[in-house]
Amino acid sequence: MNEQLKSIDAARLAVAALTAAGVRHVVVAPGSRSAPMAYALAEAEAAGAVRLHVRIDERVGGFTALGLAQGAQGPAAILTTSGTAVGELLPAVMEANHAAVPLVVLSADRPEELRGSGANQTTNQVGLFGTHVRCALDIPAGADPSAFVARALAEALTGPRGPVQLNLAFRDPLIPGDDADGIPVPIGIPNDADAADDHASPTGQAPGAHPASEEELTTLRPDTSSTHAAPARTVVVAGHRAGELAAVFAQHLNLPLLAEPSSNARFGPNAVAQYRLLLEHLGSDVERVVVFGRPTLSRPIAALLSRPDVERALYLPGPVAWFEEGRRQERIIKSLPELLRFAGRGGPGWLERWQQAGVRADAALRSLLAEAAALNGLQVADAVWEATDGNLVLGSSNPIRDADLMASPGWHPLEVYANRGLAGIDGTISTATGVALATGTPTRLLVGDLTFLHDAGGLLLGPGEEEADLQMVVLNDAGGGIFGLLEHGEEGNLGRHGDAVERLFGTPHTADFAALARGYGVSHQLVASAADLDAALALPIRGRSVIEVRADRSVLRTLHASIRERIARVI
Repeated sequence: MNEQLKSIDAARLAVAALTAAGVRHVVVAPGSRSAPMAYALAEAEAAGAVRLHVRIDERVGGFTALGLAQGAQGPAAILTTSGTAVGELLPAVMEANHAAVPLVVLSADRPEELRGSGANQTTNQVGLFGTHVRCALDIPAGADPSAFVARALAEALTGPRGPVQLNLAFRDPLIPGDDADGIPVPIGIPNDADAADDHASPTGQAPGAHPASEEELTTLRPDTSSTHAAPARTVVVAGHRAGELAAVFAQHLNLPLLAEPSSNARFGPNAVAQYRLLLEHLGSDVERVVVFGRPTLSRPIAALLSRPDVERALYLPGPVAWFEEGRRQERIIKSLPELLRFAGRGGPGWLERWQQAGVRADAALRSLLAEAAALNGLQVADAVWEATDGNLVLGSSNPIRDADLMASPGWHPLEVYANRGLAGIDGTISTATGVALATGTPTRLLVGDLTFLHDAGGLLLGPGEEEADLQMVVLNDAGGGIFGLLEHGEEGNLGRHGDAVERLFGTPHTADFAALARGYGVSHQLVASAADLDAALALPIRGRSVIEVRADRSVLRTLHASIRERIARVI
């Protein structure tokens, strides 16, 4: 029988394997069964091998680790004790799965002899996350975990990246004793290049985006124009994480670029800001669509991609995590030369038609908003986008859609992040915190009030914990504004079910954001005018702060109808 390792020695070997595989950030939630890992991680942090972030709420911890992995563009881990603590990680694991984020779950467990015995905080944790992890490995108590860790990290970082679970069983004693007879364990310490720039991005690209390689850029140089098919009325759709290649591709072929804010491709002369409204007027002339990344935001784009009379291609040079083979209607193209032949160069006047319509639509939209009596989400999104030169994190629901309508292609934040894997509102403060901590860059978060309240626990920070430079801009319209823009807010439906819609979808509240922020030790500022908002956004982002903007969601449907009417007149 193999000699059994003490729990602390097994934990040290696990930590050494994690750091050797590139894990530089670990979020630790308190617990007893996970104590050996906590002590080993503390030793590794003292040696400069890893940075620890302590959170008492495992759900908050999971999303913080998710943000750390996105910001670092590498694996980040979350450590929990056994029992319900592990289950709290499911939302973050699901997002990591669909967003291809290498999140490493370190779940502590009872040894085999205590499982199924009614022992305290013991449940079946093996395979708890089902298909949402690339692998789930159960590491017996007393075993050397090194090979398990190496295998799991390889799974997390190859193919489509994604989350993994390492379920580590530990026997008593759970605390280090006299280590004179303990095994010496080397700690994987970052090399000199890593140490010189702890926040450096390995690719310089948006997280998960397909980088524009030298080979691809060479392919897009003018001397390759002979590879293009005949002119066609093609548009380029840049979905979430499309990356700069989508913008370069569109510009090279003289094609309109319809880019979501989190595509990190929304720049250059070909990008059309109000594309989703222009599709109502110009969309019928589209013959082909080239898709980069994952479009998730708008029904007009979804409708365009479902039209049988439109040829559609999805550029996938490598595997992705967000769809199963055979489940997309687009033609899958893996090589850029083939994509060039499919797309064709924009015919005479095609791009100019979209650009001119975009200029008129933008002017009409801004003219209408200038007449508004009070601040609304569109104005806030516009101000936030224009004021952000660091990282920007966009919450789901209305904020990212407001940015989609307003964000000027003439300006782009450093990087735009969003949890679009499953587009949930949960964990958004924590995700933004992780992004800010991993990148070391001042970060701004734009969220609605319900998204903020959903993750208010993400504001809790213990004494001595590293504080992110994070400014949280909260549009507070006292409930769920997006439902008023959907079919739930139609006049006929409200006439029949108005009270139910308000209670069950609007979910009104009277939360005091100033008191909430004060309770967590975070500064708060209420702004009431565009000038005050601009002034608040102009200040340097240092530490954590909340800017609250109050709005009236009851006028949203009328406002958006007026926008469509005004743009229809000028187009």
